[in-house]
Amino acid sequence: MKERKRIIGWYVVSDIIAAAISWYGLFLFRKTIIEQKSFTFWLPFTDHNFFIAMLVVPVVWVLFHYLTGTYTDLYKKSRLQELAKTLLVSFAGVVVLFFSLLLDDYIRRFTDYYLTFFVLFFLQFAFTLSGRMLLLSIVKSNIRKGKVSFDTLLIGSSHRANELYEEFTSKSSEFGLRFVGFVELNGQSHNKLTAELPELGKLNDLENILLQKPEIEEVMIAIESSEHHLLNQIINRIADKNVTIRIIPDMYDILSGTVKMNHVIGEAFIEIPPVLISEWERISKRWFDVLASAFALLVTLPVTLYVMLRIKLTDGGPVFYTQERLGQYARPFYIYKFRSMYTNAEDHGPQLTTENDPRITPIGRFIRKYRIDELPQFWNVIKGEMSIVGPRAERKYFADKISAVAPHYRHIFRVQPGITSLGMVKYGYASAVEEMVKRLKYDIIYIENMSMITDFKIMIYTVLTVIKGRGK
Repeated sequence: MKERKRIIGWYVVSDIIAAAISWYGLFLFRKTIIEQKSFTFWLPFTDHNFFIAMLVVPVVWVLFHYLTGTYTDLYKKSRLQELAKTLLVSFAGVVVLFFSLLLDDYIRRFTDYYLTFFVLFFLQFAFTLSGRMLLLSIVKSNIRKGKVSFDTLLIGSSHRANELYEEFTSKSSEFGLRFVGFVELNGQSHNKLTAELPELGKLNDLENILLQKPEIEEVMIAIESSEHHLLNQIINRIADKNVTIRIIPDMYDILSGTVKMNHVIGEAFIEIPPVLISEWERISKRWFDVLASAFALLVTLPVTLYVMLRIKLTDGGPVFYTQERLGQYARPFYIYKFRSMYTNAEDHGPQLTTENDPRITPIGRFIRKYRIDELPQFWNVIKGEMSIVGPRAERKYFADKISAVAPHYRHIFRVQPGITSLGMVKYGYASAVEEMVKRLKYDIIYIENMSMITDFKIMIYTVLTVIKGRGK
């Protein structure tokens, strides 16, 4: 882990150096070619704007690279994909810098603009790429030397699993996989698996294995065609874990176009990553969540103060209500809400809200109708426990009840829960487990189609629901 953090630091340093050299080169070009001053190595240092730009521009580039997901999963990057991404991000970043900093600079003729743009683009791309290719070569070397590896659990115990294990162990230096054990499925003889890997348990032990071994990053599923009926059960059991799932496909999967090839040499997989959106979308979503939540808390402060006073005057009880819910990867957290029920509302155990529920206070009925009771959840968003848009967070008591009826419910733990969701927009609140299962369909549709565009649509529908007072 230390080695991985160290390479991220060097990646950032490399990008800072590349940005500084590129800006210095552009300054020399503009002074000597466009302004036609005499060349000297120290020429840029005679301009005070140069010093300001040398401080600001590298920081802007690092922020830009961070927002586009450059500094994540460095040990799993492809050099060819990194080349393409560096080309695209360099071009986009140069466009931003050109129109914000360079458009009003001195020129002799209009073509100087084109020269300025392409010189900066060439320098930025060339120096950034050079540093990254060097660092990625070091990364690949660390993997080949065994300094970095990815702990992997193999699910399967028959012929196909044996073949997979033999292929990957013979090329372990290529992929950096370290098999920590296997899960037995069918009671067949294991051959090489039994001799070289510990059997960690059966299918029913899968969740406990991953809980006891949090260092596992990859799960490989290698089952026979006759065992395909187990596939859905396996995926449902590990859907809420922070692991990458790789499935050895059969010919139907290959022809249907669902197979992803990560290496020219070695098996191709159906890959289910732990994060369902691209890195730049994940980072953009997080930044939007924080900024929008801070803005929402600030704008609604008068409403918040009024509601706090009314709740306190109702029965003298606490203003806020906290309750343990399950977040991403089924990790428990405490959700914040304005209290809308009497303090003894759940003396007889967990209950769902019903129409005309007598446990709801008069002010509680009003704030639930307009969803004002959920305003404190913006603080959960700022803390990183929730997102503005995501599936509804449930208590473990009800999550277990839903999972018993619909095992695929655990897929919602792959994303952060939200203040609002597609399920809440399309279906609304549920007053029974059966209704929760019906609403689940919309949450599954959301996580399989996550995007910033989808989030904005759901937020618009939520605002309309609030304005019309359709909450309960």
